[in-house]
Amino acid sequence: MRFLPALTRVAALGAAAVLAATGLTACGDGSSTSPAANPYGLLQPGVLRAGTLTDAPPNVYLKDGKFTGFDNDLLSAVATKVGLKVEFVGTDFSALLSQVNNRKFDVGSSSITITEARKKTVDFGNGYDFGYFGLDVPAGSPITGFDQLAGKRVVVVQGTVQDDYATGENLNPVRVPDYNGAINQLKAGTADAWIAPAEIGDKSAEDSNGKITVAAKQLSPAPTAYAVAKGNDKLREALNEGLDEVIADGTWSRLQAQYYPGRPIPADFKPGSGTVAAPSPSAAS
Repeated sequence: MRFLPALTRVAALGAAAVLAATGLTACGDGSSTSPAANPYGLLQPGVLRAGTLTDAPPNVYLKDGKFTGFDNDLLSAVATKVGLKVEFVGTDFSALLSQVNNRKFDVGSSSITITEARKKTVDFGNGYDFGYFGLDVPAGSPITGFDQLAGKRVVVVQGTVQDDYATGENLNPVRVPDYNGAINQLKAGTADAWIAPAEIGDKSAEDSNGKITVAAKQLSPAPTAYAVAKGNDKLREALNEGLDEVIADGTWSRLQAQYYPGRPIPADFKPGSGTVAAPSPSAAS
């Protein structure tokens, strides 16, 4: 029985060492997630995890295994201005906004048109691009305009502003999860028309080997913007500041010229906060 006090002292010292180590670990973990270390509330400090699409050129797509396109390249430039690195992850558009608000992603990058309905799910930064609706049809189709779609089998990507438009026009659209699904329906002749973002519709027709043509275009009613979770004002404001910087330094104009050569910019469209001027593409190159 004489050795019990010694054993008790050893156990107490061991317990104290474990508690001290635990305390040190806890302090270390706390510092890595402190507001100072992660001011924008990111999933991983210093890394902007962006949900995007893989099949929507020239806006957002994969090329040689790398996420690229106007929206994604612009986001990378914006993130650099605020000291962040971007990690892109592919997803379906129909799930993107809820995934952003549920914090699966820090930001959504996919030519997301700002609408009042979408503002109920996410918050938007300042608009960085405008867009047109495109009307793609199978080659040889008699359809030449949006006013000829009543009674036709019209395909849209679920959850897009084109879906909203078709529904609002009582077209009873066929909804597919991604752009490839819409393109395949046109090629197979199982859809009469596809209402698409015009730039994506143009590229799809160009790549279709003559199976798809662009019948018409019309200006979309609102700008596109990056989406963040509701209430993440610090991240939204940082992205807005970074956007103004890449507009001012010519990056926005250069990417416009690279991805949308020859596309006219509406006279009343001002990207970002509207307080900085975008250099002409020639001056930015």
